[in-house]
Amino acid sequence: MFDFLKRTAAPASAEAPSPAVAVAATGARGLFGRLRERLTAKASSLARDLSDWLPGRKIDADLLDELELRLLTADVGIPATERILDDLRRRVARKELADLDALLAALRNSITALLKPIAQPLQISAARPFVTLVVGVNGSGKTTSIGKLAHHLQERGLSVMLAAGDTFRAAAVEQLQVWGERNNIPVIAQADGADPAAVIFDAFAAARARGVDVLLADTAGRLQNQSHLMEELKKIRRVLGRQEPTAPHEVLLVLDASQGQNALSQARVFHEALGVTGLVLTKLDGTAKGGIVIAIATELGIPLRFVGVGESISDFGEFDVEDFVTALLAAPAAA
Repeated sequence: MFDFLKRTAAPASAEAPSPAVAVAATGARGLFGRLRERLTAKASSLARDLSDWLPGRKIDADLLDELELRLLTADVGIPATERILDDLRRRVARKELADLDALLAALRNSITALLKPIAQPLQISAARPFVTLVVGVNGSGKTTSIGKLAHHLQERGLSVMLAAGDTFRAAAVEQLQVWGERNNIPVIAQADGADPAAVIFDAFAAARARGVDVLLADTAGRLQNQSHLMEELKKIRRVLGRQEPTAPHEVLLVLDASQGQNALSQARVFHEALGVTGLVLTKLDGTAKGGIVIAIATELGIPLRFVGVGESISDFGEFDVEDFVTALLAAPAAA
């Protein structure tokens, strides 16, 4: 079994963390194993496709053309697929891929090389509070990801406060407050319909007064084509900047992996509007493809901070390239 999320031991003592902290979320053993089972469970999965038609095939131009189609079907995207296939074709021309094992090793290496630059953990700088603005479309798992991230930050010895900046969605504040109660984390909120910028302004002041390490600010979900709502996010940035010129210190975009290429489109628009500094990719267990991770890495290059592969807190953590690629390319387990 593979561990999809990097395992990091909890701090040995209750001493305050150093000013700069790399946040690595802990994950239960077998998490990537569960992802592998999901990725190979459906006929549309890349792993199942490879296991079905690669054995016994000659490594030639026709096979590489078929592999190109399967990569595109798995949401890898055109730019990433072209880079992978160009590398493989050069290797075939140099007669470096004599058999199936060599082809799979080369494919693994090509995908790993594309992903490694974006596998960057969240770095908590010396700024206090370290302000993280969490954005995304409706249904992406944004508020739930905030709750899980808050839990993992606490495990690293950091104090956390939540700002209920989603004042429009029914029960959004209550949902965040449930996470706060569960983890004994204060939540700054106002009445439904309040100005989100004012809520986050108050939360920042409270976090600074209480000496909180990290402020996680929820925002209302919005579609990437809702320009007036995107302007609201820009307003939140401006308001924070008046209190602390360097804030927000992280703009974390939550994407639903099961949305495929639409998730990539969302990322482009949010990044253009806000300057996204990190990604959370949720519901990776809900897609049989998984290639959208490669597409995002190739086309945007935004650091992938965390991933989610299930509902529980242990199904959320830091992205691990090697284990992800293993899960993506692993043959289905024997019945």
